[in-house]
Amino acid sequence: MGAVKGGKSRVMREKVKAPQRKTGETASDGAMVREYVTHLRVERGLRPLSCEAYRRDLEQFAEFVEGEHATLATARQQHVSGWMQDKREHAVESRSIARKLSCLRGFYKWLLKDKRMTYDPTVNIESPASWKVLPKSLAEGEVEEMLERTGVAARSEAADGLALRDHAMLELLYAGGLRVGEIVSLRQEDLRLESASVQVRGKGDKERIVPLHAKAIAAIENYVQRGRPELVSKGAGMQRALFLSVRGKPLTTQVVWTMVRGVSGGKASPHKLRHSCATHMVEHGADLRTVQTFLGHADIATTQVYTHLAIDRLKQVHRMHHPRAKMRKEAGA
Repeated sequence: MGAVKGGKSRVMREKVKAPQRKTGETASDGAMVREYVTHLRVERGLRPLSCEAYRRDLEQFAEFVEGEHATLATARQQHVSGWMQDKREHAVESRSIARKLSCLRGFYKWLLKDKRMTYDPTVNIESPASWKVLPKSLAEGEVEEMLERTGVAARSEAADGLALRDHAMLELLYAGGLRVGEIVSLRQEDLRLESASVQVRGKGDKERIVPLHAKAIAAIENYVQRGRPELVSKGAGMQRALFLSVRGKPLTTQVVWTMVRGVSGGKASPHKLRHSCATHMVEHGADLRTVQTFLGHADIATTQVYTHLAIDRLKQVHRMHHPRAKMRKEAGA
């Protein structure tokens, strides 16, 4: 009896220790996804929210291919195409499908590099042309009006730390095309105002130097000299973060979103200011490679959303300066 009891006890312990698997996820697929997410977090330095998005996409694909009697390691092109079609039929936006496909491409590239597979099922899969939809941006006049409004408040004698902070953040968001996550993670030592620039840590902790114009520099200096000390005094201890809350703590992205939407009357967001910066640069003649470097895009394909603006600018310059184009314009006048 004792032996039987011990056997039962051992079985029960093994059942308790057995890992719980999510629906649609085989043991090997689950382990592979977890290992890849660890790779993204540790070796590539992706942030927790990005890692979570990759994990979710891969688990969804694993569930889909399981329904097709396959696994992540045995998936083929028809499985990737079928999954994308399934997303389309469920009204998933093309931009989201493109992101999911990008996730699969990175995953299978990692497996190939690690020699766990010899075949990439994402090869020759066409990505949805989401970049053809230009992100919405503000007109130059709208941005100027918003900056002038906060600038007047910041320059008044009654300006407090929050007014100085908000104007400096808006100037920096538009001048540098910063992501909202980049601006809240800025530290005071990242400022390079003597060289008219700021050091920014972007996605994957990749650093880049972003040039600043005189108005942005003036707003930041005013905040650092007058506004930030006031906010620091309301907190406990020193803070490394450049932009602080009313309680002297580092800002959250939600606070920045709320501030931008408030001062713009709901017209703008931090992301829209970033797109506005890039759009206005291209409209004034900046080439796409420069904009790519400026925004911190890892792939030029991300920046190509602004291609048609560059073409429109090229046509405008051609009409203004090519002699035969000028002749046609004069003849039609």
